[in-house]
Amino acid sequence: MDITKFVELSLGRWRSQRSAHHLAFAHFEQVISTIDIVALDPNDPDAIALCKSNNIDPATAVAPFRMSWEGESDWDENEASQGTTVLVPIPDADNPAQGKLLRDRGYAETIPSIGQYCISENGTFTLSTEYDRATAEEKIWFATPNLRLRVSLIKTSAGSGVVTASFSSEIRSLSGQ
Repeated sequence: MDITKFVELSLGRWRSQRSAHHLAFAHFEQVISTIDIVALDPNDPDAIALCKSNNIDPATAVAPFRMSWEGESDWDENEASQGTTVLVPIPDADNPAQGKLLRDRGYAETIPSIGQYCISENGTFTLSTEYDRATAEEKIWFATPNLRLRVSLIKTSAGSGVVTASFSSEIRSLSGQ
């Protein structure tokens, strides 16, 4: 599988249930959210701007997409979490199963980021992103075409300790709701 196929399989509306262990706070959190993943045209102004802001030729980008989410946590029941980010994959010229993933808003920190991804022979997408204060590692795979599973670790910037560990199951909405 290459990144274009992985993004194609990911498009749609997903209902997500995430369980997270925040080790620094000794707290367990459950998050229920809706995630929308939509394809962007390769000439989308946001995708081009993201490439240019990272000094990357927009012609090397494939399958750009936008991911939006809205969720509720049992940790802070009075505040809904929501956001959107543009993601632009830049596959390696020599190996289309690996490359860079540009984001205008990161996962572990809400700053622009560049992660390194690889897709294994069994279709598992692995992303590692270094931020200013942390490192995020995510693995996403499909159990079925409409069921994605995701595990995430947020580590200290030195990589010496895990701050948060989470597991998500994401089910595609087939009714469009």
